Amino acid sequence: MSSEKPVLSVLGELVVDLLPDLGAGAGPEGTAPRYVARPGGNALNVAVAAGRLGVPVRLLARLGAGPLAPGLRRHAELAGVDPGGLVPAVEPVSLAVVGLRPDGSPHFGFHVLGAADWQWTDDELAAVVPPGTAVLHVGSISSWTPPGCEAIARLVEKVAADGTALVSVDPNIRPVLADGPVGTALGNSSTEVRARLDRLLARADVVKLSTEDLAWLEPDAVDDLDGTALRWADRGAALVLLTDGAAPLRVARPGRALLYREPPRVPVADAVGAGDSLAAGLFAGLLGAGVTTRRQLEELPDEELLPILDDAVLVAALTCTRVGADPPTRDDLAAVRR
Repeated sequence: MSSEKPVLSVLGELVVDLLPDLGAGAGPEGTAPRYVARPGGNALNVAVAAGRLGVPVRLLARLGAGPLAPGLRRHAELAGVDPGGLVPAVEPVSLAVVGLRPDGSPHFGFHVLGAADWQWTDDELAAVVPPGTAVLHVGSISSWTPPGCEAIARLVEKVAADGTALVSVDPNIRPVLADGPVGTALGNSSTEVRARLDRLLARADVVKLSTEDLAWLEPDAVDDLDGTALRWADRGAALVLLTDGAAPLRVARPGRALLYREPPRVPVADAVGAGDSLAAGLFAGLLGAGVTTRRQLEELPDEELLPILDDAVLVAALTCTRVGADPPTRDDLAAVRR
C-alpha cells in the first residue's frame, strides 16, 4: 500500500453470507426458499465499511478457492480496500446461511470445516502486514480457531510490544463454532476459546464486544452491563465499547465514568454487519483525529471522543437500514448529517 496516511489493517475471515430473500416464494411445496449470496465476514465488513468512509485500509485475509472467491475480492476493491493483504489459498471459502429474527438480528448456520480462514502461518502474516499500520484490528472466528489463531496471537503480541499501532479486538463469538460438535471438529471448546481470547485481550488497546458475546463469555455478567463494561476496561484496554442492539452503546475507559451513546432510530432491514460498521466508524474517527498510539488514546478527552462515537453509531444505524452488510459511504454520512 502506497500511502503516507496511517493505515488500518484488518485481519480475519472472509465469509459468503446466504441471506434469505424475504420477497421471494419458497416454491410450490414450500421447500425451496431463495437466498442471495452476499460478501461478509467480520474482517471484510470492517474493511469495506472503513474503505467507504475514506480510510486507507488493508484487508489481511486468506482468499479461498472456488467460484465464490472473485466476488469477495471485487467487493473489497470496490470499497477502496487495498487487496495486497489477500493471500491466495487452496482451501474453500467459508459459507454462512443467515436467518433473521423478528427484530432483524441475524442467526447463523455455518459451513466452515477445512476453510481457508483458519490456516494462517507466521510467514504469511509477516508478508502482508503493511509497515504503515496504525491500527491492527483482529477478532471473530479466525482469532480463536486453530491452527491459525496461534499465528494471529503472536502477531498481536509483537505489534503490542512494538507500541507502534493500536490493537483492537472484537471477540464476535459464534457459539456453534466455539463449542459443541462443530466447535470440536474445528478444534475449539469453550475453555480453549476463552483462553485464546484472553491472550488477545491482554494486549488490546480497544475492545468492542456485544451483549451476545458477553452472554457466551460471562453469562452472569449480562445482569449488570454497566458494571461489566467498567470491569472490562479495568482488564487493560484503554477503550471498551459494549453494544446492546438498539439500546445505548456503553463506553468504558479506565478510571473514568461510564458513558452512553444513544443510537438514532431508523427503519431496520436487518442488523447484519452493524457492529462491524460501528468499529469501522470508530477507526475512521480515531485516525482522522491523529490517534494512533495507546498514549494518544488514553489522553483523548471525552469531549473529543464522543463526536467520534456518535459518528460510529450513525454508521452502524445506517447499515441497519439496508439488507446485509452494506455500510454507508462518506458521502452518505455527510448527507445524513446535513
